[in-house]
Amino acid sequence: MPTETLIAPTATSEGIKPEIREFVGTHRRMLIDGQWVNAKSGDSFRVYNPATGEVLGNVAAGDSADVDLAVKAARRAFEHGPWSRMTHGERGKLIWKLADLIEENLEEFAQIESLDNGKPLAVARVADIPLAIDNFRYMSGWATKIEGQTVSLSNLGQDFFAYTLREPVGVVGQIIPWNFPLLMAAWKLGPALTAGCTVVLKPAEQTPLSALRLGELIEKAGFPPGVVNVVTGYGETAGAALAAHPDVDKVAFTGSTEVGKLIVHAAAGNLKKVSLELGGKSPNIVFADADMEMAIQGATNAIYFNHGQCCCAGSRLYVEEKIFDKVVEGVGEKTKNIKVAEGFDPQCGMGPLVSDEQLERVLGFIESGEKEGAKTVIGGHRLGDRGYFVEPTLLTNVRTGMKVVEEEIFGPVVCAMPFKDIDQVATQMNRTAYGLAGGIWTKDVSKAHRMARAMKAGTVWINCYNVFDAALPFGGYKQSGWGREMGREVFELYTQVKSVCLKI
Repeated sequence: MPTETLIAPTATSEGIKPEIREFVGTHRRMLIDGQWVNAKSGDSFRVYNPATGEVLGNVAAGDSADVDLAVKAARRAFEHGPWSRMTHGERGKLIWKLADLIEENLEEFAQIESLDNGKPLAVARVADIPLAIDNFRYMSGWATKIEGQTVSLSNLGQDFFAYTLREPVGVVGQIIPWNFPLLMAAWKLGPALTAGCTVVLKPAEQTPLSALRLGELIEKAGFPPGVVNVVTGYGETAGAALAAHPDVDKVAFTGSTEVGKLIVHAAAGNLKKVSLELGGKSPNIVFADADMEMAIQGATNAIYFNHGQCCCAGSRLYVEEKIFDKVVEGVGEKTKNIKVAEGFDPQCGMGPLVSDEQLERVLGFIESGEKEGAKTVIGGHRLGDRGYFVEPTLLTNVRTGMKVVEEEIFGPVVCAMPFKDIDQVATQMNRTAYGLAGGIWTKDVSKAHRMARAMKAGTVWINCYNVFDAALPFGGYKQSGWGREMGREVFELYTQVKSVCLKI
C-alpha cells in the first residue's frame, strides 16, 4: 500500500539517508506477536511532514480488534513464553543489546524524528536519541537488582520466616506522545521490560515512525515474539481500547491532563494499575541576584526547547520587579536570534509545530492573550503558509486568571510577569492545577533551597533547566500525573509485592 507522496526533496532535506526515504515512503505495518501485520480492518492513515504539510508516509490504523490480538500475544509471552523463563541477567543483556542497536542507527533515528516530528536534526542527534540509548542501558543494569527482602515480624516471634517477592505486574499497555517519540518509548519500555513485563505500545498517530523502526530492532535484538507489540492507530480507537482492555494489568500514559482523566475512567473496568505523566504550566523564577546572562539564556531555552512542545516548558516566567525590564529585553533579543526552519537546516534553532491542529491551538492561545490585554513583545504570528511554523512568542502584561497564564499552551509562548518579593512569588508559582516542574535562578543557596521546598512540583531545577538523566525520577504533583518515570522509583510502576510467610 504505497504512500501518496514521498518526501519531497528540498534545500534542507537533501541529506536524508536513502534507507530513510525508503522506510518512510513504504506502507508501515504493526508488530503483533512477532509478525508485521496490517490492521484487521485494512484501514491505514497518513503521516505528515510538519515542515511541509505534505504526506510523509502511510501507516496501518489499528483499532480494538488489533489491540485485542496484541494483548493476547503479550499475555501468552508473559505467562507461557520464553520471556517468563529468562533469568534477570538474560533480560538485562537483551535490553543492553537493543541500546547498542539504536546507537548503531543513531543518525537514522535522528532523521526519522526530525522528519516526523519537525524538531531540529541537530537536537535529535545530541538529545533525543542519546537519552533514549542511555535510558535502556541504565534500566538494563537494574534487571539483576529488583529484589524482595526478608522481614522480621513484629509480634510473632521466632516461629515464622517471612519475606517479600517483587514480581512483574504483567501485561502493560503503554501510550506515548508525539513530542519526544523515541525517547518516550524508551522511558516506557526500558523499565517495563527490565521488570519482566510484556508490552503493547501505542505510539502517537502524529509520530509513529520511530516506534515502528524500534520494533524492527527489538526483533533483531532477539526479544521473543509477543514481548513487545507495537499497535499504531488513533487515540480514540486504539488508545482507548488499550486503556480499557480487561486483560491489561497496567496502563502507562504520557500526554495531556484531559486525556489522562479519560485513561483513568477507562481503566476502572478491571481496576488496572495506572501511571500518568501529564501536562504542566511550569514556573521559571528569576531573582535579582541571579547570574543575568545565565538566567536569560536559561529562561529562553526553558520555553523554546522542542518548540515549547514540552510538558515541563518554563511557560510562566516570573522575574523580580527591579530586573524585569532587563530580563524581558534579554529574552526578547535571544528570541529574535532563533532561526525557525526545517529541521534539516543546519542553522535551525526551532522547527515547525507537529501538526496543523497544534498550530491552530497555539495561534488561538496567542489571540486569546492579546484580546485579554497581553502585550506581544516579540513573535505572535504564523510563519509562511507551508508547514506548521509559528514565531517564538514573548508576552507581557499578563496576570493570573488569563487563559495564556492558566492553561497549557504546549507551544513556544512564554508569559513574563514581575514579582516584588519571595513570599509573593512563592504564592503565585503554586497557583495552578499543575505541578510538573519549575526553575529557580539565584546565587543565594538558602533562597534556592527555600524555594525548592515551597514549589509544589515533581522536579525543581536550580540555575539550570531541562536537565534529564535516567537516574533522576521525573513526574508530577497535582494534575500533572501519578507516579515517577526513571530512577529506581520507576519500578514501583511495573512491579508488585508479594508477602510470603512460613511457619517453621
